[in-house]
Amino acid sequence: MINQLRVTDLGVIADVELTLGEGMTAITGETGAGKTLIIEALGLLLGGRAVSEMVRAGAEASRVEGQFFHQEEELVITRFVPTTGRSRAQVNGVLIPQTALAELGADLVDLYGQHEHQSLLRVGEQRRSLDLYAGVDLSRLQHLRSQLRDCEAELVELGGDDALRERELELIRHELQEIDDLGIESETELEHLEEELSTLSNVVALREAVGVAYAALESGDEGGASQQLSRAIGAVSQHQMLGALHSRLDALSADLEELARDLRSAMDAFEEDPRRLEELNERRHRLARVVKKHGETFGDLRRAHEVLSERLTVLERSEERRVEITVQMRRLGELIAEEERRIGDQRRACAGSLGEEITDHLHELGLARARIEIALSPVGLGDDLQFLFAANQGEPLQSLARVASGGELARAMLALRLVLSSGPSTLVFDEVDAGIGGEAALAVGRALQSLAERHQVVVITHLAQVASYADHHFVVDKIEQGDRTISTVAPVSGEERVAELARMLSGHPESPVARQHAHELLVSAVRDGLR
Repeated sequence: MINQLRVTDLGVIADVELTLGEGMTAITGETGAGKTLIIEALGLLLGGRAVSEMVRAGAEASRVEGQFFHQEEELVITRFVPTTGRSRAQVNGVLIPQTALAELGADLVDLYGQHEHQSLLRVGEQRRSLDLYAGVDLSRLQHLRSQLRDCEAELVELGGDDALRERELELIRHELQEIDDLGIESETELEHLEEELSTLSNVVALREAVGVAYAALESGDEGGASQQLSRAIGAVSQHQMLGALHSRLDALSADLEELARDLRSAMDAFEEDPRRLEELNERRHRLARVVKKHGETFGDLRRAHEVLSERLTVLERSEERRVEITVQMRRLGELIAEEERRIGDQRRACAGSLGEEITDHLHELGLARARIEIALSPVGLGDDLQFLFAANQGEPLQSLARVASGGELARAMLALRLVLSSGPSTLVFDEVDAGIGGEAALAVGRALQSLAERHQVVVITHLAQVASYADHHFVVDKIEQGDRTISTVAPVSGEERVAELARMLSGHPESPVARQHAHELLVSAVRDGLR
């Protein structure tokens, strides 16, 4: 329930605070005094749309704060609406998005009379209302559907239906064979292959380079390194004192001979081999293509082979489990169809009587010729139901959401609430008394007070007959303060309340006749035993 509501700088409201109690609260006042702003403020707390035009002229932002008690927990909801930028919301000091606030607000308050907050317009709420009335239990159907989804997921994991499974098996076997056919012996094969390719691709240049080096060592004229070294050895060998240098020159001569042999062998090895070059290029292409299909490295390819092998094992061994799941799914489908038929029959059996009871209450609430029927499919679950409405005799039944006015829709919800006992702990009605008076107005008042036995009820009303049934009464008024007009909200009781009811009856709060009538309304409400 709502305990306190404070509104600052919203429209013509500068700063007002309401403390709301249990039972029924009436909010009244002259047209244009600002009653609608109270509803707009509540709408903001329930996650409604915020626009900068709401902000009081000259203020930087509007602020609405509400204290709620929900499931024994205190919730303080605050909504800020700035002149520029986006609005923001807090619950117990923690910022939350507007969508989350709207979800929370739906559990706290049902606000009727403004289309954006009328839950009866939603097919889901209509269906939920019928199920509540009919005592429909959806838990078994939901459990069966959950089991079926689990089976479907497992069947997909096992390869789906026969055709899908065979296609997956064929693909896995092909990819495994493709990897196996590569015959990869080492994860460094590609590196070695690239080295050999580089050598074969440059064999002419390499041979030429080695030839130049060999010629430099073994040139037949005196310019060859070997010849020059021989002359150096001959020169030092004639002097015993140069023995150490002679030994070093001998060692160098041996190294040159070995190097010359190696250069000669390299020249012989660097032979062009176009066929081998073609084979290597083809091998590199195959390796690169298959590796890229499964990753970036040979390690990725190895891991892919492991995963594919495991999946192949699962698929090849899954046939027995697939048969079990298929049988289980068939049985679940039968149980779901049976449960849907049962629920559909239960809904169809009660739809007529729910429509009739709502219609009876609509007649009591001043819509003497109105009627509501609940249409749903004649077979199956009946999940696509809708509430049909006609306001007058002879008019065709059409979708309630499309043809009902604000006042009609508010009374339809009031009638539904009189039939049902569930819903949020707080119900707020605006325009519920539009277009009625006399006995119908008294019926609306009695109906609201009846609801107030189970809910906190707040009603914005222009009718003294309705307001007289309230446990608490607030009056919204406009006053001039300096050069500005502001709205005030104040509780009234005793003679002040009599005066407000008299004003609502005749426009003259001091009229003896109107005050007498106001007294009679209050006495009548007490006599009805509804307070």
